[in-house]
This record gives sequence, C-alpha cells and structure tokens, in this order.
Amino acid sequence: MAFMSNFDIAVSGMIAERARMDVIAQNVANADTTRTAEGGPYVRQNVVFTENTTYRRSPDTSLSAISFRTVLGKHLEELRGLAGRGRTKTMEGVLLTQVVEDQTPPTPVYDPTHPDADEDGYYYRPNVDVAEEEIDMLAATQSYSANLTIFNSLKSIANKALTIGKQ
Repeated sequence: MAFMSNFDIAVSGMIAERARMDVIAQNVANADTTRTAEGGPYVRQNVVFTENTTYRRSPDTSLSAISFRTVLGKHLEELRGLAGRGRTKTMEGVLLTQVVEDQTPPTPVYDPTHPDADEDGYYYRPNVDVAEEEIDMLAATQSYSANLTIFNSLKSIANKALTIGKQ
C-alpha cells in the first residue's frame, strides 16, 4: 500500500532527527572535556544520513535494531502489528548510516597549571562550538516538527478516508 509508505518516510525522519539531537546533546555535554579515555580532548561528532529505499526487514530482525534503537521504532512495529509476525516489509525514508568525527583541530590554550597541559604549557579544548550546536539543535528540532506535522496530516487524511463510507 503506497499510502502507508508515506508514514514510513515521516517516521524515519523523526527517528533520524532524534538520533541527531542525541549526538548534538552529547557534543554540548562534552564541550569542556579536555581528557577522554582515548587521550586528548573530546572530538565533535556529526551524523550522516542517507536515503533508505532498499531496506528489507527479515522476520528475526526488529526495525529498531536495524536503524536507531529508539522507543519510537519499537512502538511503530507494535502499532503496525509487525512485531513477531515474521512479515517482510520494504521501508522508505531516511537512514542514519554513521556517526563521524569532525576533522576540525582542537583549540590550544596556554595554561601551564592545567593538569592536561603538555611540556610547552598548552592544553587542548574540544572542537565543539556550543553556538553552532545550538543552531544544529534548532534545525533538527524544526525538521522533527515538520516530519511530525506530515505524520499527523497523513493520519488525518487516513481517518477522513475511513469515514467517507459512513455518510
């Protein structure tokens, strides 16, 4: 049913933007982290999205395990009645393919008293710009809201279509 694939597109957009917001929140939370377990300052993370037109769900794999492990993905399966039924469904929409590190170099700060300072007295701050993260969060929020509006419009159209025969 082609109409139902529109729901998939809108929901996958919401799931993708939610994952993007999670990465942005992680970046902001680590904006002052000068030492990580790997050594060195925290490195800003970015998400990469791709179009998803070839995804086939196998009977033993859940939608949330393949894409984003979100409550929304699991709830979507329950609403569709697909969970545990062994159906195969072609999905369309957006797919988070990877989270990549920003290649911007860290900012050196001169402070010989800092515990992470090197022999020259410099320590390095993460390459996270909080103002840029706020702008990215606004964009992600607006995109999420647009997808939610589309989803609600589709739901309204489906409800209207179901009531046509009652009149």
